[in-house]
This record gives sequence, C-alpha cells and structure tokens, in this order.
Amino acid sequence: MRKLVNVNGWTVAAAIIIILLFLPNLAIVSGLFTPSNENWEHIKEFVLYKYLQTSLILVLSTAFLTIAIGLSLAWLIAQYNFPLRNFLKWALILPLSIPPFIGAYTYHGILNYTGIIQKTLRNQFDMSLDPNYFNIMNIPGAIFIYTLFLYPYVYTITRIFLSQQTASLIESARVLGKGPWQIFFQVVLPISRAAVVGGASLVILEVLNDYGVVKYYGIQTFSTAIFQAWFGLGDVGTSIKLAGTLMVLVILILIVEKLLRGRKQFSFSTTKIRPLPLVQLTGMKAKLASIYGMTVLSFGFFIPVLQLVDWLVLTWGKIPFQEFFTYVKNSVFVAGTSAAIIIAFALVVGNFSRLVHGKVAKTMPKVTVLGYSIPGAVIAVAVVTTFIAIDQMLAPIYQRMGLQTTLVLSVSIVMLITAYIIRFFAIGFHSIESGYDKIGTDFRDASRLLGMGLTKTFIKVDVPLMKGAIISGFILVFIDILKEIPLTLILRPFNFDTLSTKAFQYASDEKIMEASQASLVIVALSALSIFVFHKLLEKEPR
Repeated sequence: MRKLVNVNGWTVAAAIIIILLFLPNLAIVSGLFTPSNENWEHIKEFVLYKYLQTSLILVLSTAFLTIAIGLSLAWLIAQYNFPLRNFLKWALILPLSIPPFIGAYTYHGILNYTGIIQKTLRNQFDMSLDPNYFNIMNIPGAIFIYTLFLYPYVYTITRIFLSQQTASLIESARVLGKGPWQIFFQVVLPISRAAVVGGASLVILEVLNDYGVVKYYGIQTFSTAIFQAWFGLGDVGTSIKLAGTLMVLVILILIVEKLLRGRKQFSFSTTKIRPLPLVQLTGMKAKLASIYGMTVLSFGFFIPVLQLVDWLVLTWGKIPFQEFFTYVKNSVFVAGTSAAIIIAFALVVGNFSRLVHGKVAKTMPKVTVLGYSIPGAVIAVAVVTTFIAIDQMLAPIYQRMGLQTTLVLSVSIVMLITAYIIRFFAIGFHSIESGYDKIGTDFRDASRLLGMGLTKTFIKVDVPLMKGAIISGFILVFIDILKEIPLTLILRPFNFDTLSTKAFQYASDEKIMEASQASLVIVALSALSIFVFHKLLEKEPR
C-alpha cells in the first residue's frame, strides 16, 4: 500500500505545528453546542439581529466603496501616464500604514467643535454651523474611515494583476471600436474579477476584525459584543457563542467570495506577452487624473499625519520618555518574538510541504492559514479557553511546585504571543512559500546528491537562498502585530501596554492629542516598510 506521507523529523515537526495552530479554534466550534444561559438568550432574542445588521452594513458598504476607489486607481496607474504617476504608484499604498482606529480618532479631532475645520469657519469666516453636520461618530463615518484606510488592499492586488496583462487584449478591444469606458467595463472588469474580489475579501475580513473604530464611535458589532460579554458581563460562555456566530458569518463570506470568483479563468493564448503600454494623458484629463490620485492620498495619509504631527508638537513632553520607551519596548518585544516564531514555523511547514508529496502533505499546510480569516476577538476567546483548560490540567503540577494559583499560562505573555502566531501565521507562511517556489529544488537536489542530509541542506543551502523571503515575511508580520488591537486588549498581561493599546486608551479617554506620539511611531514604521516593499517589488521582475 502506498504511503500518503513519509514520516521523518520534518513531518513530525510540521504536524505538531499545524495541530497547535488549529486546535484552539475547535474550542469555539464546541462552544456553539454548549447549553445556553440567560445572557445568551437575551442577546439572541433582542440584539443579535442588530449586531448582524450593523456588521453587514459596514462590510457591504465598505467593500463597494473600496472596490470603486481601488479598481479605478489601479486602472488609472496601470494604463495611463500623467503628472505624479510614478509617485502615486507607490504612495497610494501609504494609507494602509495608518490603522483604522488611529484614522478614526484623528478625523474626529479634525471635525469636532474644537477641531481645525470648525474653528477656521468660526474665526476666519464668521460662520457658525450646526456641529451635527460634522459628526463622524456614526455608521457612515465608520464606513468613511474603513474606505480611506483599507482601499489599498484592492488597489495593490488589482494594480499588480493589471500590470501583468498583455497589451493585445486592450488593443483588440480598441480595433473593435470600443471606447475607454467600454474597455473598462467589458474587458478590464471581467479579467480582473478574481483580483478585485480577493482584495475586497481582505477588506471585509479587516472590517469584521476591527474593534477600535466601532468601539470609539459607539457602534454595536460582533467585536464589541464579544468584549462586552467578556469584560462587562464576565460571561465566557456567551462570548464563545458570539465568537462562534461570527466565525460562521466569516465562513459564509468566504464561501460567497469563492462563488464570486467563479470558474471562469483568463489565461494567455500565446507566449508573446507585451505589457500594457501607457497612454499619455494631456490637458484637463491629465490634471484630473493627478487631482483624483492626490485627493485620495491626501485624505488617506497626508491630512491625518499632519494632524498627528500638530498634536505631537502641542503635547510634547506630557508623556514621560521612560513611560513611552516602555510601550515601545513592549511592542517591539511581542511583535519581534512572535514574528520570529512565525517565520521559523513557516520555514518548517513550508519545507515539509515541499519535501513530501501527496494530497495530505499539500492540504495540511492550508489549514494553518485559516487564522487570518478569523477575527482577532474570536481567536482571543479560543486561545483563552484553551489556555484555561491547559492550566486546569496542569493544576496538580502547579501545586507540587508550591504555586498558590492554578492560572499560570493563561495570565502570561505566552498566551498573547500564541494568539499572534495563530492570527498572523498566514502572512509569514505565504511569504516563505513564495520564497520556496522561487528557489526551486535544483540546489536542494544537488546538495542531497553530494551526501548532505535534509536538515543540513536546509540550513546551509535553503536558508541562505531564502534570505529575502525571510526578511520580507518577518517585516510584514512585525508591522501587522504592531497595529493589532483586539487580541492585545483581551490577552495582554496585567499592566502590559503596547503602542497600539496605549494610543487606543488615550483616544478612548478623550486624550486624542496624547495618543499622537504612539500613533506616529506606528505609522512611521508601517510607512517605511511599505516603501521598502515597493522597492523590492520593483526589483523583483529583473
């Protein structure tokens, strides 16, 4: 009988990692079938529909607007040449460096009664308008925030896809008498459907995962409900059921995404592929294209950053340097440690998938990437439930060690790092997997023929060749963890703050100026990484 998987050290290590990454989610699934209590019955009868309705409004509205902005900008950059195009090509990704919750409190500060807009209208133009006109702390305001800071997902994926398309498609459409709008809707939109849906699905998952914006704006969603059940009611069972319901919603959305992608595939019918030639815009069209791109970039990056810098100047010295340094140290420690472990695990799982042939070996690693599609609040509940169960199992050992408590692991930094690993493993794994694909197997096979073992070949051959993928994967994971809010708020140890949690706390306490210092550090690190990745992406085809 043919073996499905060759059992060796890499197989065992990969299997253990995959099981550990997937196991906590079973706690959420099993929690759906536990007996209900009064809190859950009340929520299910009176407010569950409201949570579902609000979440769907946020998701669908944001998805539509990000597709409209991201796709239009991607086509503009991929097809046309106009002033500032080369700058906008990479700068339009910068809004992704600002976490939505930072954008939320920044725009509230800009638009409220004491903000720069209303003050300017009162003092300079002697205008006294109803403050309600500028109220952004509502569902439309949240949609505005999500759209501004999440559209780069659609823009980036779609632009890369369009830049790789052959010019013959567009030229054939033009020969047939199609105008620019007809080409866009009848050619560009159909062939880029998979890329657009893929980017939009990431936007949807980010909206469902978000806690900072909806909490600050007072909007009731599944994320806020999980926090309220956990911290407000002290009801773990209800929070598990809410997390399970949200997980079901995410799975349904992923199924819909798969259906929207459809079975239609567009591939090249010839090896002679010419990239899309840029069409030179002149006159008013060129000006409008530049204005459109700069307007989106200004609202999504320059305006909030300038406001944060202004607040930083006004509050400089109010936060003791030693205290701020502690937040930076905590953030770098948990993000760096988690990112390093994720890359190490990804190298093991990726190498296992590459070495071992068969459906089981190819399917098992796919299970590990499910964590990124599950909102952080859900993963937090799953990890807490799992760690409490582990502590209960280890209680006799704790007693023999003379410890007075049975909660050891579940109140430690280990639990937070574990949650980060589950949540962001997919990002590191995709980077490592693409690295393995690029280096191929020729060097590995040559090393094996020369008598080197699997592990020695991995250390001396694969890892040096994978340096770029390892560094890029580490930076991507590091930045995402740096911006994470729901997981950190729920799972951080007592009196342990990071840059993101402290910025969120300051904003929640209406100290939005004091929040600027931590926020700018997050934005600066994220923006720098985006610039570096743009440069790496530009060099890659060569």
